[in-house]
Amino acid sequence: MSRIHFPANISAMTSTAAVNIEKTAWSGWPNCYRISNGEVEMIVTADIGPRIMRFGYVGGQNLFWVQKETAGNSGEPTWIARGGHRIWVGPEDIRYTYPPDNSPIQVELKGDVLIATQPVEGETRIQKQLEIHLAPSGANATIIHRLVNTGNMPLQYAAWALSMMAPGGHGVTGFPPRGTHPEMLQPTNPLIMWAFSDLSDPRWTFTKKYLILRSEPGNKTPTKLAHHNPKTFGAYFLNGEMFLKQYDAAPREQHPDMGSSYETFTNADFLEMETLGPLTQVEPGGTLEHVERWSLHNNVVPSPWNDAELDRILLPILASK
Repeated sequence: MSRIHFPANISAMTSTAAVNIEKTAWSGWPNCYRISNGEVEMIVTADIGPRIMRFGYVGGQNLFWVQKETAGNSGEPTWIARGGHRIWVGPEDIRYTYPPDNSPIQVELKGDVLIATQPVEGETRIQKQLEIHLAPSGANATIIHRLVNTGNMPLQYAAWALSMMAPGGHGVTGFPPRGTHPEMLQPTNPLIMWAFSDLSDPRWTFTKKYLILRSEPGNKTPTKLAHHNPKTFGAYFLNGEMFLKQYDAAPREQHPDMGSSYETFTNADFLEMETLGPLTQVEPGGTLEHVERWSLHNNVVPSPWNDAELDRILLPILASK
């Protein structure tokens, strides 16, 4: 969901069980925080961001992509792809979307909740924040994304949450419930293209209920599609594990990019799963929130990539949330 609020209140979401947060060095960044419940773990660095640079099982693979050439670096004058999970300002605009996030951020711990806050952007007067709630057991997390208008004029924007996934997997998203003709005559959802979208690209697979994008390392041709689903989700399958992110979307008419609540992109290096909140006028001092629910699942290998198999894997999980 996305909403405006004045101010934030996190006390209702703070748990008291076995989540441990410790400061550590990671991938060349000296000031990182490891959040773990013993089963899964996250890494947030205070040297740049706010970004979540790792999410995975303890001792297992990182489901997120990390740009090796810039790992451990900071202070660059321009925006760096970098990797991990981040919050952006939508719709995409060179001024409002691409201010660099290469400077140190503030990290605040409230019990087992970590809040990572970027300094106010000079270019936009917007302040970005991630609030991370890891469940005390299991493999679930709630990520609250905030965009604060610290300027003196109203701004209209959308929250845009982007997860950059490690290469070599499959990204899957689902359409709203399907129906039959002539019982259902009205359109139910858009499928949105960019000028560089190519429906003949073999990395795309279309089924009746799902849209599948395959990450092909080394394929330098970018491709992207988007759609809207009131119960938006994206699943990424990699080496027998699945990362799932979910978001309850506003009505299609309120969303940017021709009504997008979910966008997916891939290039030679990574696959991106993106959720978008509604385009909202945020008054001076106002905060736009966007909430994603995450989970990890192991021993998950779809075979074949069809509706029945994806239903078997996804529907019990989606129905439980």
